[in-house]
Amino acid sequence: MRAHRSQRLVSLLLATVWIYCACSALSAPSHAQGKRAKQPEQLDKGIVWHRDAATGELSIISADGSAYPGGEDHAAVRHALQVRTQAVPITCVVSTTDGTAVQGLRREDFRVYEDGLAQKISYFDASTQPASVALILDASPSVLPDADEMRQAADALIDALAPLDQAAVVDFAGHTYLQLPFSDVREEIRRAVDRVNIRELFTDTGGSNIYEAVYLAAHELFHGRTGRKAIVLLTDGQDSGLGLTLDPASMAPQPREPADRLTFDDVARLLAAEDIQIFAVSTQNRPKVMTAAWLDEHHVATLVTPAARSLGIPAYTLYLAELVRRAGGQLYFLNESASVADTFRKIAEKIRAEYTLGFYPEEGANTPDDRPGWHPLSVEVPDEPGVRVGHRAAYYLPAAR
Repeated sequence: MRAHRSQRLVSLLLATVWIYCACSALSAPSHAQGKRAKQPEQLDKGIVWHRDAATGELSIISADGSAYPGGEDHAAVRHALQVRTQAVPITCVVSTTDGTAVQGLRREDFRVYEDGLAQKISYFDASTQPASVALILDASPSVLPDADEMRQAADALIDALAPLDQAAVVDFAGHTYLQLPFSDVREEIRRAVDRVNIRELFTDTGGSNIYEAVYLAAHELFHGRTGRKAIVLLTDGQDSGLGLTLDPASMAPQPREPADRLTFDDVARLLAAEDIQIFAVSTQNRPKVMTAAWLDEHHVATLVTPAARSLGIPAYTLYLAELVRRAGGQLYFLNESASVADTFRKIAEKIRAEYTLGFYPEEGANTPDDRPGWHPLSVEVPDEPGVRVGHRAAYYLPAAR
């Protein structure tokens, strides 16, 4: 009788252990299921814009008035630029008239000019350093018809990047969300893209804040990174945050508007200061006048002029082109390619073929340390007639604090 009772107790104990183990196995994530998706970080949460009254430059602080994460490091770098002249990097994309990237060029093939003066190229890299690429996806309702193809395009971009290149994923509607910081793990990047759900953001009221998303991604993701840096932006271009019009004055702070607000000039300034190229992919149609040749002809001056009113270019497309003009990169239109994936594959090929040049501004009266603000840049490849050299139109030296 006692032996029979002992056997029953042992059987009951084994059954309890089996049930516990089975439940633990069901609740624990398996390798087949993958890691549980992390909640995206809202980049615009708890921030306050602040414009320095003396310099006119915009910065971000936390809602409690403290420095925004990374703000102290950013200020230290800005101060370092004031006490010693640093090399000015220029990321270039050299392509033929049909858009094919030109590879195999050497340092001696390039000529660099700052403010019209020839500069000695002190640094040269032909796409050997890993690239940092931020994929910024418009998740507002207006791009819903392209949602599925957008994910296929992101996969094509990821596949075409070099093995050591890193990518980050950001999406936006009324707010900006970081799905994944920079990573070289391809499956992590794909999972982050899969988490972008346009239908879930239908309740994210506040419109489509394109340029705020670009600014926040550049500010949060790229600071301190070296090598080739690029943003790939997929959007229809219809921003609802900055109040941009065909009046050039709308790019800058307005007298009747609060000074502490983001403007288009602030976005362009940050991209230029960090040498971040932007590859903008518009879901809209290309305006007839906006050919590649027309964009090249207008590379040295702003595209946003009173004359633009008579050209039939929508303001939202004109500003995408202007941002590319200032930062370097290229503007694409989806309807000109067989698929979104094809466009993104071409962008990845361009990034893989980029050149990075560097020069030290000449010392003396023209030393940029004494001249905060914009400094025009020009890069030529004289022995390759007909090629286009895409690069930022100027670099920006912050004012002393």
